[in-house]
Amino acid sequence: MVRAVKLHAFALGRCQTNAYVLEVAANPPEMGKSACWVVDPGEDPQPLLTFLKKTGLKPEAILLTHAHADHIAGVDQVRAMFANIPVLAHALEHDWFQDPQLNLSLFIGEPVSVSTPTGTLAHAQQLSLGGIQFQILATPGHSPGSVTLHCPSEKFAIVGDTLFQNSIGRSDFPGSDPHVLLHSINAVLMKLPGDTAVHPGHGPSTTIEVERRNNPFLR
Repeated sequence: MVRAVKLHAFALGRCQTNAYVLEVAANPPEMGKSACWVVDPGEDPQPLLTFLKKTGLKPEAILLTHAHADHIAGVDQVRAMFANIPVLAHALEHDWFQDPQLNLSLFIGEPVSVSTPTGTLAHAQQLSLGGIQFQILATPGHSPGSVTLHCPSEKFAIVGDTLFQNSIGRSDFPGSDPHVLLHSINAVLMKLPGDTAVHPGHGPSTTIEVERRNNPFLR
C-alpha cells in the first residue's frame, strides 16, 4: 500500500497563525485509513475543526512547535472534540501553557491558559505517522523550546516561527535569544537539502534554497 502525505494549512486568529493538519492518506483510499496530526492549533480554530469534522479525520496527536499563545490557544478546543488526544511540546515550555506571562498572552490583555502537554518533543526524536517517518529538530531562539518537524522522505519541514519567507522569527520576546536563533537557522535548518519545503508559523511557504539565496537576514 502506498501512502500519500497531504498538508492542510489554516491561517487562524488575529495573528493569522498557520495551523496544519498533517495527513498521511492511504492510496488508493480503500486500502486503509488516513492518519493525521494537528500542528499548532491557534486562536479561533473553527476552520480547522470544521475541516476535521467534514473529512472524518481523527488526529492521533497535537504537536506544538512552541508555546506562544497564538500557536496554542486552540489546544483545548481540539481536545474537546477528540478526548484524550496526546499533546506534545518541548519540555522547556510545558509551564507556558498555563502561564499567560510566559506564553505572552498577558501582554495583549487576553490571557490564554490551556491544558498542559501530556508528552514531550526533543531533538532527534523520531516519530511515525501512517508509516511515514518524521524527526524533531531543536531550533531554539524565538523561544527556548522551539522545534521543527522534519519529514526527510517528503522533503518538507514545519518550522514554527524560526524562519519565514525572506525573514526570520522575532528574538525580542522574553526567553528569546537572537544569537541562538541565527545558530538554529544556520546550523540546523540551512543544513537541510535545498529542495526542502519550509512551512512557517505565519505567511507563505518557501524552500531552504530560496532562503539561502534571498533571505536578507542570513547574509
